[in-house]
Amino acid sequence: MQKKIFKRPFRTRCRFCEQKIKYIDYKDVDRLAHFITDKMKVKSRRTTGNCAKHQRMIARAIKRARIIALLPFVREHYL
Repeated sequence: MQKKIFKRPFRTRCRFCEQKIKYIDYKDVDRLAHFITDKMKVKSRRTTGNCAKHQRMIARAIKRARIIALLPFVREHYL
């Protein structure tokens, strides 16, 4: 019996590595908004395709932006 090897159909490269970005700025709210879900959680590495180094930078930048009120902590509920 032969073992089945499951491979991912494609390997996405980190967009920050491709563009050779060394620092992700917390003031760039438009860029950071792409990495937040509709429930205001940080998207995972698997979803975004980022490497571990840049994913940590993104998480840190989102946290900093939230602290100085550039990004909200929670989504507003309108009733």
